[in-house]
Amino acid sequence: MTSLRVSLGYELEVRGRSREVERQAFHNVMEQVVLADQLGYDTAWFVEHHFTRGFSHSSAPDLVLAGISQRTERIHLGLGVVLLPFQSPIRIAERVATLDVISGGRVEFGTGRGASPLEYQAFQRPFERSRELWEEHLEAVLAIWEADGRPVTRSGEFFEVPDVGVYPRPVQDPHPPVWVASTSLDGYLAAARQGFNLLGMTMLKGLDDVAEDIAKYKQCLADSGFDPDSRRVALMIPWYVAPTQQEAVDTAADAVLWYLRRQINLVAPPGYTDARHATHRVLGQQAVGMPPDEAMGVLREQTMVVIDDVEGSRKAVEAIEAAGATDLILQAQVGGLAHEHVCNSMKLFMQEVAQ
Repeated sequence: MTSLRVSLGYELEVRGRSREVERQAFHNVMEQVVLADQLGYDTAWFVEHHFTRGFSHSSAPDLVLAGISQRTERIHLGLGVVLLPFQSPIRIAERVATLDVISGGRVEFGTGRGASPLEYQAFQRPFERSRELWEEHLEAVLAIWEADGRPVTRSGEFFEVPDVGVYPRPVQDPHPPVWVASTSLDGYLAAARQGFNLLGMTMLKGLDDVAEDIAKYKQCLADSGFDPDSRRVALMIPWYVAPTQQEAVDTAADAVLWYLRRQINLVAPPGYTDARHATHRVLGQQAVGMPPDEAMGVLREQTMVVIDDVEGSRKAVEAIEAAGATDLILQAQVGGLAHEHVCNSMKLFMQEVAQ
């Protein structure tokens, strides 16, 4: 039995442009999390993205999780992640605390600076200063919670907290666990220096390179005075398991490649040449430029995605544990994969792979 905590991660992709398709996608996802609660998954993580038709309709993850909180009993509710630079720290603190209250203290507070230049342009924030904005917003949110209702004063270029007490207070004292999402070593080390848990993925760099970054994250934790064994490292991976490898590939390969193409367009739009997104360009060439069978071969070999049978999935889990992860976040619903297939894969994973 794996020691990894197994969770689900959602982008809320919608394949199709009708209102009915969009509505059904939300319905299916909520049903899947109810099933996950029954099957023993640890957390349901929802991203935050904006203006990304098809790829991600999860622009208000706290509202989705609020609805889920009233239909589930034990599964944790992961904000993966709140895009801090776009909102007032007051509103973030209020909304996340409210979700923690109505869920009985089940919130996991994932934070991030975002990777989409379009989002920064629309919210009128300087993309080149994303890390600085994330840091000052996060400091203000945590100060609000740690004040326990007492007045707080903070100033940033894009926000003010003008000597006010902020309510409600989270159930978890002093606040929900803090996670930092990153795809770069710089981001890993920024999280480690503050003792935060880590949200990562393998679809950009491959598992071997990510394992090296995790080792550096843990060393930085220790150097910064934190016990590495007390912090969690989660990796999010598109995953589909079926009774046979061929069935898995036949069922899920198209959906995963559809998703990856849109992931590339989000973080590296056509014509965008920022050097920090070079790895995304490589993945884009793999997912878009290669024939589908060749692309899937590269992605599966690097554990960027897992589309396999039970035995292959078990080997992938072992490799992820060996890489230093404590948590595995399955993107089971990916690329508009049919609801029935998603549920079957979720069940098979918990019944045969995780045991």
